[in-house]
Amino acid sequence: MKRILFALTLAALMLPSMAAKRWLGGDISMLTANERAGVVYKDLAGRPVDALEFFKRCGWNMMRVRLFVDPQHAPGAHHDQGVCQDLPYVIDLCRHIKQAGFKIMLDFHYSDTWADPAKQFMPHRWLETPSEALPDSVYAYTRYCLEAMKQAGVAPHMIQVGNEITFGMMWPAGRVEPLKDDNWGPFVDLLKAGSKACREVCPDAKIIIHTEKAGVWPMTEAYYNRLAQAGLDYDIIGLSYYPMWHNTIEYLGSTLDNLARQFPSKPVMIVETAYYFEHDGVNRGEEDFSHCLPGTIDGQRQFTAQLVQELRKHKNVTGLFWWYPEENTYGTPHRQFNLNRGLFNNRTGCALPAITEFGRFK
Repeated sequence: MKRILFALTLAALMLPSMAAKRWLGGDISMLTANERAGVVYKDLAGRPVDALEFFKRCGWNMMRVRLFVDPQHAPGAHHDQGVCQDLPYVIDLCRHIKQAGFKIMLDFHYSDTWADPAKQFMPHRWLETPSEALPDSVYAYTRYCLEAMKQAGVAPHMIQVGNEITFGMMWPAGRVEPLKDDNWGPFVDLLKAGSKACREVCPDAKIIIHTEKAGVWPMTEAYYNRLAQAGLDYDIIGLSYYPMWHNTIEYLGSTLDNLARQFPSKPVMIVETAYYFEHDGVNRGEEDFSHCLPGTIDGQRQFTAQLVQELRKHKNVTGLFWWYPEENTYGTPHRQFNLNRGLFNNRTGCALPAITEFGRFK
């Protein structure tokens, strides 16, 4: 009987620590640039706030930060879109993040500019590097960056090896397609090099492999099966979910169920999500709003509530991160990087109601 009581007591004591493993946050890579430009952040009641302190009050516990290789080599237009996160910038931002009480997720882009399904540009410094030497370059670069962060006292708690790399990275050398066999060996060699450096420098950090086909299960399944067959060392499946690109929330739920069955040892995190608080509903490019809520302040709130409700059904989902929640041009009329998908109103600087729904994930 005493043993049973002890076991029950131990289980009860463990519950808070288990709950603490659910991570909530956002990719706030533009925060430093915004603050330097004079952006004013306000809470829901319209009172000026420190953004990090406000996010902390909202229950967030981890922040994601992207890292570009040499952003000075990015196209000029990309600089106006927020491409500025070199290593010194990232270390400075991460110091503030840590001082505010958050854990850090580092997102290696392995590119001088945006890396996503449509583009994974080879960094300028490796354009003349022979393909067979690229894994060594990735290893050395990854190790150097992590050692610098560790030395600065901002070692990451989680590390993404690549950003939205469904179709590979560092094209053309690392370009792949999930449903085709071509070039997977060279691509996996790049991932293994990055993973190896992460394990050596930050052995306690969790490694994330991030893709963005949550709305197409056959591609997601094929992709992570290939990584399993290749013996890649990583810990967490990272997914992007934007409803205008990635199918319905119900479909996302089925993907999460499938991942739990197929890859039971891999927790899943939604490392990017967002939705419009202002949009005309017109499809542009590959956007599809036919199943989406209106792009309004209340539509954004409803989307967030529905997403959180779905994610809380899935025990394998351990993290949720809003992409660019710090978007805000209030107080800086000349700033142009407006997507209207952040968690602050660009016209007033006030936090939007969706941030309250977002906090219910924890």
